[in-house]
Amino acid sequence: MRATREVPEGHRFCADCGTVKPVVDFPRNRADSTGYATYCKPCHNSRTREAKQRLYGGSREYHLRRRYGIGQREFDELLAEQGGVCAVCEAEDPQHVDHDHRTGWVRGILCFNCNGGLGQFRDSPTRLARAITYLRGTTWQRALIHPGVYQMCSPTRGRPPSRPS
Repeated sequence: MRATREVPEGHRFCADCGTVKPVVDFPRNRADSTGYATYCKPCHNSRTREAKQRLYGGSREYHLRRRYGIGQREFDELLAEQGGVCAVCEAEDPQHVDHDHRTGWVRGILCFNCNGGLGQFRDSPTRLARAITYLRGTTWQRALIHPGVYQMCSPTRGRPPSRPS
């Protein structure tokens, strides 16, 4: 028979470090009837770190496997296939895995900016094509309206420069 512990109201016993702490020092756990985890936050964090190291060889491997279904070895192979650069802008040392949000399939390794850019365009080729059209159509140019007087104008947007009088 296990001896019962006296735990004050609003506190909880951590089975790992053997101390009684306030419940705010315990992570939330909806699966537990009390709503809190068995171990305090520092103990929970150290157990999680240890498990990631033991099962996956580190946090990076765990993250890649859980999120994208690939490991560091596959990441390195993809990066080598790309020549060690971002698949879009060819910047050195890209660190972000790009994947299709509908299928979950990994497409390549990108730099921070390119990965974020594709995300902002919601992986839509139509949106990207419109952005390209917009950029090409709004190249601002200097137009001579009087000798020595220029006005900035765009060939497809805005108002054309006034005619010289």
